Amino acid sequence: MRILMAGVSGFLGTRLFDRLTGDGHQVTRLVRRSPRTPDEQRWDPTAGQLDPAVVAGADAVVNLAGAGVGDKRWTDDYRRVIRSSRVDTTTTLAVTIAGMPAADRPPVLLNSSAVGWYGNTGDRVVEEDAPAGEGFLADVCRVWEAATRPAEDAGVRVVRLRTGLPLHRDGGLLKPQLLPFKLGIAGRLGSGRQWLPWISLRDWLDATVFLLTAGEVAGAVNVVGPNPVTNAEFTREFARQLHRPAIVPIPAVALKVALGGFAQEALTSTRVLPAVLTRAGFTWTHPGLPAALHAALHDD
Repeated sequence: MRILMAGVSGFLGTRLFDRLTGDGHQVTRLVRRSPRTPDEQRWDPTAGQLDPAVVAGADAVVNLAGAGVGDKRWTDDYRRVIRSSRVDTTTTLAVTIAGMPAADRPPVLLNSSAVGWYGNTGDRVVEEDAPAGEGFLADVCRVWEAATRPAEDAGVRVVRLRTGLPLHRDGGLLKPQLLPFKLGIAGRLGSGRQWLPWISLRDWLDATVFLLTAGEVAGAVNVVGPNPVTNAEFTREFARQLHRPAIVPIPAVALKVALGGFAQEALTSTRVLPAVLTRAGFTWTHPGLPAALHAALHDD
């Protein structure tokens, strides 16, 4: 396939690029600087600029662009960056695609979103048909997903990847926790009763590749494992795999001091199930947390 990809430089983007090119696909990367290699094309999503000729003839567009939500404290300025980095890129792609002749449009747009769409669901199980919740990330996800509408209205199959918490030692949920857990100075967050919608990196990659050609699947897709766990359960299993104790719980008030606005999201409970992937026949390599964590800590 000929695939146009945005957000290649991120943790998931670099690994998906390697997977797609390793599978023999031709991937063109959208970059904001001057291109350095033949497989790069420049765009300016802040200004809404993308040459339609760059998109024409692509078999698929994959957009994973977005500033990291856990990378910095949530000042008012960084909240704007989190929002604009997602909405501007998605809008630019969707509007460009919609304005192209039908014969030139890519058949599918896979656009990143997040399980943050659901907000705090407590112990309630939610699937893709659940409405958006409340809170900053839920609001961001609402406008982020809405930005794909021009492409959808133009007849393109749009898949909104509501990604959970990917597990790998080099990024995602595990990287910032690895050293404290190895030192035995980590523990559950707050009460530990909040649900974590995790997914192994292998399964995230497999699911994304699966959705490129799953022609019957469109709309929101929860890209999570089939067996969510509570933070307390996750903490116990992570510590067991590292052969370390995890007996130092981090109070909610301490999280708020350390993380600012992101603390509330870290304490959010989201019990999400991947109903669409299940119905589509996707098979997880790591359906359970122990195997997923083992792969995250030991596999490439």
